[in-house]
Amino acid sequence: MSSRLLSVKSLVLKCLKPSHHRLARGFGTGTASFDSVNLKGRSCLTLKDFSSDEIKRLLWVSGDLKHRIKHEKQYLPLLQGKSIAMIFEKRSTRTRMSTETGFALLGGHPCFLTSQDIHLGVNESSTDTARVLSGLCDIVLARVYHHSTLEELDKEASIPIINGLSDFYHPIQILADFLTLQEHYGSLSGLTVSWIGDGNNVLHSFMMTAAKLGVHLKIATPKGYGPEKSVTEEAQRLSKQHGTQLVLTSDPMEAAHGSNVLVTDTWVSMGQEEEKKKRLKDFQGYQITMQTGSVAKPDWTFLHCLPRKMEEVDDQVFYSPRSLVFPEAENRKWTIMGLMVSLLTDYAPQSPMQKF
Repeated sequence: MSSRLLSVKSLVLKCLKPSHHRLARGFGTGTASFDSVNLKGRSCLTLKDFSSDEIKRLLWVSGDLKHRIKHEKQYLPLLQGKSIAMIFEKRSTRTRMSTETGFALLGGHPCFLTSQDIHLGVNESSTDTARVLSGLCDIVLARVYHHSTLEELDKEASIPIINGLSDFYHPIQILADFLTLQEHYGSLSGLTVSWIGDGNNVLHSFMMTAAKLGVHLKIATPKGYGPEKSVTEEAQRLSKQHGTQLVLTSDPMEAAHGSNVLVTDTWVSMGQEEEKKKRLKDFQGYQITMQTGSVAKPDWTFLHCLPRKMEEVDDQVFYSPRSLVFPEAENRKWTIMGLMVSLLTDYAPQSPMQKF
């Protein structure tokens, strides 16, 4: 065995070994209960499947990697010798760049597969694809039209599957959103997030996560565009369990009232282009402006997962100091790195746990 290989292995072991470093910005005292959380080998199709402690652990690992790599300039080849298959039925700037650059930064090899390279369930069944990829790589991230495709892959694969986006959930976006808010506000518990827009996959993921972090959620959607009934019922159960508030309304100003965070997303998702004219009409009055923010709390901020259209939020809000959209976009990288490291290794964060 070469001395170079030995040195790389030694570095990886050193990276995995916990130690104590000075506090990073926004970090507080660690809690022993999180040391027992181990996500290695798990898949991430929806944050519905993750407990409060598990989500907090993911955010802790993500923040720790960001601090060590970005701020302390450390090299952490935690995924040395591993590869990821990135299946994209839908195009994306942030999902592709964050996953591809993040996996490579950690020493691994990303393989990007478009619909021209792989036709899930067409040229080859999802069952066969899952089994083939299980023998060729260590993890799969799939950005698909139908959530059932992810469930089929996960059922047959012997490696972790990550939901890069489906019609029902977008878990990796929500991890980035909550890391961004934790960094900005210093903690998450007690914050009120107001969603103003379409009852889509991003909202569904907010609804499966907010209560577990002690976050109140207020939702305004036009009539006929609300979240799925099953998701709403589960969110109501979680809200009751964790003692948070869940409000559903069709009035954007009611949702924004007393909120810390205003959030919106596209009104016309991929595959809904034929509905554009009707949707734009139905969503009139839902654009987030400074007037919307006038009823929010004095420290209110704005999030959008991007890409953004003018009808969803005006320039005055989008490019204002209240807008966290670009740190939010960057945190897509650190949170997908945190998730991949957590699903593939026994990594223990070196920075004390953030205050949640």
